[in-house]
Amino acid sequence: MITPSSNTVVEPLTVRIFAPLGDAVTAHFTRIRVTRIALDDDSLDQFDDARMVEAARLLADAGMDVIAWNGTSGSWKGLAADRALVARLQAETGVPVTTSTLDVLEACRALGVTRCGLATPYLAEIHEAIARTYGGAGLRIVASAHLGITVNREFADVTPARITALLRGVAAPEADAIVTVCTNLASAAVIDDVERDTGRPVVDSLAATAWRTLRLAGIPTPVPGFGRLLAGDY
Repeated sequence: MITPSSNTVVEPLTVRIFAPLGDAVTAHFTRIRVTRIALDDDSLDQFDDARMVEAARLLADAGMDVIAWNGTSGSWKGLAADRALVARLQAETGVPVTTSTLDVLEACRALGVTRCGLATPYLAEIHEAIARTYGGAGLRIVASAHLGITVNREFADVTPARITALLRGVAAPEADAIVTVCTNLASAAVIDDVERDTGRPVVDSLAATAWRTLRLAGIPTPVPGFGRLLAGDY
């Protein structure tokens, strides 16, 4: 997993998700420097492909079976950026590569989701860009809410109660699912509760990346406790 430097959620939650699989799976991490999320050039430059290449090479040195950009920058930079990143990293490492943004869309396809409530912790401009990206990919946004935070490390400070309220707030009657985007927001920890309360699946970017990397590694074993996607045979 490649993760933003200021992220404190990806590592512990991913390890918790993989723990029931025992020795079948190990997760390994490296970082690129990311401190702030906005649409200005300085913020967007944090996700330069050259930094991703170096990070992927470091992981490939350890013989990874799958490499993931466990961050959601493609959700506002656009799917073409993530698809190009995947192609470049695969060419550089010879290892299957994925990204959290592509994993969210793959998870929605697997669950048959075409309409969703979208929840993020970001500024309005980032949230709206994400809605445009997913809308362009055929995912209709029928409800929407965001928290207006820009400092990346502060996403991890959002309490479980506030996350739960955010997700419940976009469980519109016409939504097939709730989609939550940000791998430094600990939504995966409350997925089961929100799914039970709302009757809808929750597609979280961190949990979707855990699900997709397991499938790419040839390990389709269901994992309970983190929502319908990971617990099912998708």
